[in-house]
Amino acid sequence: MTDPIFELHKVTVRYGSFTALSEVSLQVKAGERVALIGPSGAGKSTLLSLLNGSLAPSEGQVRLLGEDPTRLSVRALRRIQRQIGTVYQQFHLVPNLSVIHNVNAGHLGRWSLARAMLSLIVPLERQSAARALADVGIADKLYARTDTLSGGQQQRVAIARVLVQDPVVILADEPISSVDPERSREIMTLLRELCDRFNKTLVVSLHAIEYAYSHCERMIGLRAGHVMFDLPAGQVTPGMVEALYRIRKAEA
Repeated sequence: MTDPIFELHKVTVRYGSFTALSEVSLQVKAGERVALIGPSGAGKSTLLSLLNGSLAPSEGQVRLLGEDPTRLSVRALRRIQRQIGTVYQQFHLVPNLSVIHNVNAGHLGRWSLARAMLSLIVPLERQSAARALADVGIADKLYARTDTLSGGQQQRVAIARVLVQDPVVILADEPISSVDPERSREIMTLLRELCDRFNKTLVVSLHAIEYAYSHCERMIGLRAGHVMFDLPAGQVTPGMVEALYRIRKAEA
């Protein structure tokens, strides 16, 4: 794909009187690993919602895989969204179902309602679910009840769900905020290795800046809805990061 996977041109998002993003312009190309950093309320989650097509801009233009989502039919938008996988901060798993059912949720975008209902009774696509769980390092948890797993294991189930979806790009919203520090590097390394192995683009929001440096090639710094910098990770200085998170008197 030669065209940008994502393209935003002077995008503003407002929630009532609150401006979450202000005149943001950026592109993400195939194969990039991009970290979104910035303090809470900077607009990172709002930006990810724009990128997965679940949110429309108040002003400006968004293009997803070359398409303007505001001009698409519901069916056409869903076709685009099937190519965009999202790993959520809170996992979005059904805790009282077995792992295979949660992994198979990655197929729902292309399954009929009848097939989805049947799979709740007799799990379908067992081989693809098993492969995905093997890829994320928990092959033995296929039939385990999801709420018996640790936080780190549940995050791996969420990543396996995205793998069976087989998207072009993976968006990850604070994927390590709900796991202990010892598991954070494992999850970030897993995401990087999977994107490299399966040729996926990665856009990930992070509060842990060290992983933005070590696991991503590009860093976009957001503050109060504005892009403060958009640079290769190696060009982002500690002073730039400090200024991004510095509390101003007016904000205190």
